[in-house]
Amino acid sequence: MRADIRAKRDVFFAAIGKTPLVMGVLNLTPDSFSDGGLYCSPDAAFARARQLADEGCAIVDVGAESTRPEAAQISDVEEARRLSPAFQRIVEGVATPVSIDTSKATVAAMACRLGAAVINDVWGLQKDPAIADIAAEAEAGVVITHNRATKDRAADIVGDIRSFFDRSLDIAERAGIPATRIILDPGLGFAKTSRQNLLAFREIAKLADYRLPVLIGASRKRFLGSLTGNGVEGSLAGSITVNLLAAAAGAAIFRVHDVAENLAALSLFARLRLPAAKIS
Repeated sequence: MRADIRAKRDVFFAAIGKTPLVMGVLNLTPDSFSDGGLYCSPDAAFARARQLADEGCAIVDVGAESTRPEAAQISDVEEARRLSPAFQRIVEGVATPVSIDTSKATVAAMACRLGAAVINDVWGLQKDPAIADIAAEAEAGVVITHNRATKDRAADIVGDIRSFFDRSLDIAERAGIPATRIILDPGLGFAKTSRQNLLAFREIAKLADYRLPVLIGASRKRFLGSLTGNGVEGSLAGSITVNLLAAAAGAAIFRVHDVAENLAALSLFARLRLPAAKIS
């Protein structure tokens, strides 16, 4: 890892837990559920990355394959084709570190060569066996996200999340990824029923026993609407509400589409929780 990328990575990880951090979502996809097709051109992608950074995100998360339910899977060649025109330009053009949202080792390796500081793997190092070794060799941070191949209404989702994390952390340890560069994500909205998403959400505080930072990615997700029945998943209010409750439960990083609004709410939340003596 280049010295400048390592410095950005280290600043990001050092800030975790000191203040709520926001990860800005940048989808270079034609079919994402919320912003598919908006940032496919290199110029649009770069402009959006700059906007996210200017609004205050701590890291820009770039992905080129939609992970929404029923999304068509693409090859590593196609994913790399979507990424390559814009990725290095984004890395060089924003002050924040950049993460790559992928589960493919070849794509992760390409992104790390171009300057990715973190690999955000929605399959928690378990789909492509080589991705953990790529992360270790590149000295990249890793986001381990819980996922399942299919929904199972009968599954003990809390137990499943813990078993999944235990396997992923064992993979990371064997690959040589230090715990200081690992983040856990319970995978809200990934192969879970509405009830299971709610159960997973209510367990956030108990994830503290892993002694690792927790990331929540609930922004604009369909399960919010299924809980209320009124389409709240499409509203900014729904995303902010979930993130504030997650922050109260101990989550440290929040993956969002609307950086400025979520950051303002989370920053105020954190300030209101300060002891009176520390408020100037």
